[in-house]
Amino acid sequence: MFSTGFTFSTSFTWNDLLFLLQGAWITLLLTFWSMLLGTFMGVSCGLLRALLPRATIPLGWFLDIFRSVPLLIQFVLFNSLKSIVGLDWSAFTVGCVVLGVYVAAFCTEIVRSGVLSVPQNLRLASRSLGMTYWQDLRYVVMPLATRVAFPGWLNLSLSAMKDTALVMWIGIIELLRASQAIVTRIQEPLLVLCIAGLIYYLISLVVSRLGAQVEKRWQQND
Repeated sequence: MFSTGFTFSTSFTWNDLLFLLQGAWITLLLTFWSMLLGTFMGVSCGLLRALLPRATIPLGWFLDIFRSVPLLIQFVLFNSLKSIVGLDWSAFTVGCVVLGVYVAAFCTEIVRSGVLSVPQNLRLASRSLGMTYWQDLRYVVMPLATRVAFPGWLNLSLSAMKDTALVMWIGIIELLRASQAIVTRIQEPLLVLCIAGLIYYLISLVVSRLGAQVEKRWQQND
């Protein structure tokens, strides 16, 4: 009989897992509110960019700033600006706003590309049937554009969830920051980060599955 002599012991406790799950909940809240804010702004700006391209060139330049500057720099700059101006905002609010504007910059282009993907002949046909401009936009353009833009929006949601890890630099204890706190205490980075990565994966898997179900239902209704 051969024995490897391998034994596994860890200082990771049930309370540590609960602490990670609390961090995961903060991650979900940050993702939800930033995506809600970013989607609302992105849809509004995307429609403007698609329907009034020349008039919204300055808006496009402004959004390019948020797409180009690393998100970590945006967090630090906005948090510093908040202190200078004297805004009484919590770190969580700052995280949601900065991440929301960052999401809006990308969501704008997703929505714009979705609207521009609708064939012009289809729009002309709807107008020839007596639809007004706004009816054409509501009943023809937006449903088709939504289907085109949805996969990109879903990927943006998953990306935003991972980008929430950067809020630890402004003092928010989300999933990654919680895992780092546990690693500092028990000195078992491989185990703790594997568990944190598994939680990220499970969240992403659920979101992806829900998105796939939505797309499948659309296909069944065609």
